[in-house]
Amino acid sequence: MTWRTLQKFIVKRKNLFFFIGALVALFLLVNYMVLPWYVNHGSRLSVPGVIGMTAEQAKQTLEAVSLHAVEADVKPDPTQPAGVVINQNPPPQAVVKEGRRVYLTISGGEAQVTVPLLRGRSLRDARFSLERFGLKLGEVTYAMSESFPENTIMDQSAPADSKLAKGTSVGITVSRGTQIQETTVPPVVGKTITEAEKILLQAGLKVGIITYQPSFDLLPNTVVDQFPRGGEPARQGQEIDLFVVRVGKPTEEIQTPKN
Repeated sequence: MTWRTLQKFIVKRKNLFFFIGALVALFLLVNYMVLPWYVNHGSRLSVPGVIGMTAEQAKQTLEAVSLHAVEADVKPDPTQPAGVVINQNPPPQAVVKEGRRVYLTISGGEAQVTVPLLRGRSLRDARFSLERFGLKLGEVTYAMSESFPENTIMDQSAPADSKLAKGTSVGITVSRGTQIQETTVPPVVGKTITEAEKILLQAGLKVGIITYQPSFDLLPNTVVDQFPRGGEPARQGQEIDLFVVRVGKPTEEIQTPKN
């Protein structure tokens, strides 16, 4: 294309070039002058720092300078109590327009976990279960129980499904089984075997092995000795062996098995 041809082309398209140039100039004017002026118009407010305040204190502080507080989120924070502001957006000292919203992140305190049900479990199972939930096994005590088998957990210091801070210790009480009650063996020497059995049953005891001994001096079926002897301690339900008279030769001695 010759220079003359180019000149003719420019002359014919001068209106188009003028229009394009005007658009570029308008864009630059809006982008670098009008928009900055609009955005910054009236932005004479410096955002106060409210981190560390309670949500209510932060709200009052921001409203005092014509800003609007918005509780945007709640997050666990082991370093701050629940209800304290741990973050804000825009940050402190930012310059914003009057009426601007300031978004607050509030501490939920330490992370809370759910306490598992431990009653009826073994000590080993309870320890593993607590660790899975982020808790620790606390003090272990023991007690007698008619309802829970020996070595099973019968109580826990924190109820199941309650909430505790992660890492908290939970104490438990472990069953020792049915309580062993003691009694005093009543003396039954000189009683008939029927009377002796009745007396022992009333004391919570049982007749054990009966050993028959021959004697011509005492009436048959008379108790002549017992073990344990009268007055000695014994467990409830314990068997008491009896030595009973039976008529026969002096050397004869017969044992009968317990019932």
